[in-house]
Amino acid sequence: MKKLLGILLTAMLILGVVTIPVKAKDDKVAGNIYPFQLPALKYAYNALEPYIDEATMRIHHDKHHQAYIDNLNKALEKYPELQDKTLEYLLSNLEKLPKEIKEQVRNNAGGHYNHTFFWEIIGPNKGGEAKGELKTAIDKTFGSFDKFKEEFKKEALGRFGSGWAWLIKDDKGNLKIVSTPNQDGPVELGVKPIIAIDVWEHAYYLKYQNKRAEYIDNWWNVVNWDKGEELYKSK
Repeated sequence: MKKLLGILLTAMLILGVVTIPVKAKDDKVAGNIYPFQLPALKYAYNALEPYIDEATMRIHHDKHHQAYIDNLNKALEKYPELQDKTLEYLLSNLEKLPKEIKEQVRNNAGGHYNHTFFWEIIGPNKGGEAKGELKTAIDKTFGSFDKFKEEFKKEALGRFGSGWAWLIKDDKGNLKIVSTPNQDGPVELGVKPIIAIDVWEHAYYLKYQNKRAEYIDNWWNVVNWDKGEELYKSK
């Protein structure tokens, strides 16, 4: 009987009637190891207008993010011993990397990680307020959602030069607002990102010029709080 079932299953696989799913933990299939690849956006380039314009999205995703990936792959091409390491491993083990490529990996792996996260945490028809357990935690930690937004904006405005502002969950489960310079991020800090805003000028200058505050105010209209809630509840 088992032999017959095996024959039937083999025939169904050949015919495409059934498929065997690839496990997400397969980092090579998931694109989480060398050679790294640019993830496709899950929405159209103009889907975030009028808050983030199409031209900015195309340049930000297709040019800036792609450049980080290209530079990361170039840094690793002569180091086969690192080519089976995940993005998270590289960023959390910078001190173990050859000094010749340490800064290249730090900047470009960070850029790849941060931007991949950023595309997920924004989207069309989003905005509003946080939801569920995340909303409860925000109110408890910051006093209210409006006060949280005020503190987050202050952190994003206060980041001198280029960088990011993050809402993170630390190893004790507490919410905090932090900012990081350049392409540093949560992996190096050992914390879990919940939402993040890119305050590099390339993220907003075409539309907002030097008006970073206006960009931040409008950015709240595209925050994907469903994703934020999912991340907050996950381990």
